[in-house]
Amino acid sequence: MAALITGTTDPADFAGCDAVIEAVFEELAVKRSVFAAAEAAIAPDALLLTNTSSLSVEAMAEGLAHPERVVGFHFFNPVAVLPLLELVRTPVASEDAVSAAAQLAAALGKTAVPVADAPGFVVNRLLTRLFAEVLAEVEAAAAAGGDPLAVDRALAPWGLPMTPLTLIDYIGTAVQQHICAAMHRAYPERFPLSPWLAALAEAGVRRLLADDGGLAPEAAALLPTAATARAGAAREPVDGARILERVRAALTEEVELMLAEGIVDSAEDIDRCMVLGANYPAGGLTPLLATPAR
Repeated sequence: MAALITGTTDPADFAGCDAVIEAVFEELAVKRSVFAAAEAAIAPDALLLTNTSSLSVEAMAEGLAHPERVVGFHFFNPVAVLPLLELVRTPVASEDAVSAAAQLAAALGKTAVPVADAPGFVVNRLLTRLFAEVLAEVEAAAAAGGDPLAVDRALAPWGLPMTPLTLIDYIGTAVQQHICAAMHRAYPERFPLSPWLAALAEAGVRRLLADDGGLAPEAAALLPTAATARAGAAREPVDGARILERVRAALTEEVELMLAEGIVDSAEDIDRCMVLGANYPAGGLTPLLATPAR
């Protein structure tokens, strides 16, 4: 398999390719420049596919000679394990391009779920809404003398594959802050920025959790602390059921908005995305939202 892979820094080497998939940094100008260079080398009907996780695919196609062949092709990490591919169609994408992209996804062993070109698509939009709620609670708990890790454990009744802070560690604080900022620009009233996450990314702190499961000291140092906190003092209790209900209500709202906006065709598509792309329990997200926390 390795013999089939070659490296190049010359876009002219893309000549003859049926599809070009870009996976460069999440900056619109950078992605546009990559596509412009690739388009100059490939045939008019070759696909230009983007692995963007939060940027507008339509905006990425602006200025190209053939914007109709640009399609979102969003993989999920680890790519070798998670089968989901969010297949993002822009208003100008052609039927032929979308069909060819779907066939390529199937040939790669991926399950393509068609989604509209909107910030965060499905999985990142829902996960970022979840992070926004949980991080606000973590900061509030720390400021009140509570245990931030109790907040992190509040979603345990849902049986998710990992806690929110563990997942942010897996994604990376800088990457998640970048996604959060993009979602905040799109929907500021529902996706507030986390001062803690922003401080972590700015300081280059990559891990929230230590190997023993506690907060990493460098991450804990950037959290707000209660003015009355004393070393060894008992922590204020954290109401896990209330936090779970807050997250449930927020995600219920987001799912309803996504369906109203036509991001996907059905709630079943959302559930498929969360199972195949975020490793949620069988059944997906919407069954978890059906029953309020008690």
